Amino acid sequence: MANLKEIRNRISSVSSTMQITSAMKMVSAAKLKKAQDAITAMRPYSNKLTELLQSLSATLDADSGSKFAEQREVKNVLIVAITSNRGLCGAFNSNIIKQTNFLINDVYAGKNVSILAIGKKANDAFAKQDKVIANKSEVFDNLTFDNVSEIAEMLMEKFTEGEFDKIDIVYNSFKNAATQIVMTEQFLPIVPVETDENVNLDYIFEPSKEEIVETLIPKSLKTQLYKGIRDSFASEHGARMTAMHKATDNATELRDQLKLTYNKARQAAITNEILEIVGGAEALNN
Repeated sequence: MANLKEIRNRISSVSSTMQITSAMKMVSAAKLKKAQDAITAMRPYSNKLTELLQSLSATLDADSGSKFAEQREVKNVLIVAITSNRGLCGAFNSNIIKQTNFLINDVYAGKNVSILAIGKKANDAFAKQDKVIANKSEVFDNLTFDNVSEIAEMLMEKFTEGEFDKIDIVYNSFKNAATQIVMTEQFLPIVPVETDENVNLDYIFEPSKEEIVETLIPKSLKTQLYKGIRDSFASEHGARMTAMHKATDNATELRDQLKLTYNKARQAAITNEILEIVGGAEALNN
């Protein structure tokens, strides 16, 4: 059994760790609330934009498609891997890295696959494979639509210039604080829209459907990427809050066990001292 000093040191160390994890949990909980509010605020706009784009696309001829819908033989693929800049959030980052590796080694086996990292963890993981063409981790320092739009414009430019034939986004979709769903979405070329007979097509267009679609598609792509990063941002704080909650519970349980061990050791030491005193007194009396 460890001596009392060692146990006291372990109790102190575990208590300090518990305070840190508890503080991190509260910070993540506060940030999660703001991130959730941001997602909730943009969803109506995103849904209405998609609905309008569907309505317009359903009335256009197949030959009048956008340059962003061009289907080419897939030789060069770009995967946008969205992780966090920091760890201590459970399997949040490892799930994205695992899914991206699955795409590289299985889905796109034999293709030339590159990575655009959004998040330091993705950059660290794939820089070793020499696949990262750019690292946009700084976007989390000021997560705004304008900053994300610059990344989306770069992706659109690389696709239209033929540098890549397909672009996918891999990110964690926020369901709740304890659940994040790994999503793989095709960013470019845009997925053909399935027409719905119930879609309301009774619009008056000015200047024309084609011109409006050419304006809406870039806006829709920017919104898609922004939503993915926002989803990942909220998922990160949910995952970290859950991980720190479990870490705090484990630290509390370990501290209680150490205190029990300490009390038993202390009681045994006191009992031994009493026995030694009684034995000494008996020896003197005899």
